[in-house]
Amino acid sequence: MKRLVALVLVSMFSMAMLSACNTVAGAGKDVQKAGEKVEDAAKGH
Repeated sequence: MKRLVALVLVSMFSMAMLSACNTVAGAGKDVQKAGEKVEDAAKGH
């Protein structure tokens, strides 16, 4: 029983970490796009 609980907890932790990585990567892309827009506006494009 303890092994099953440990396996479930490890699985949940792993899924949380993987989804967090995707979220952070997506946020980074959004920030990069916003920075590019500001840069283009500053250059007058």
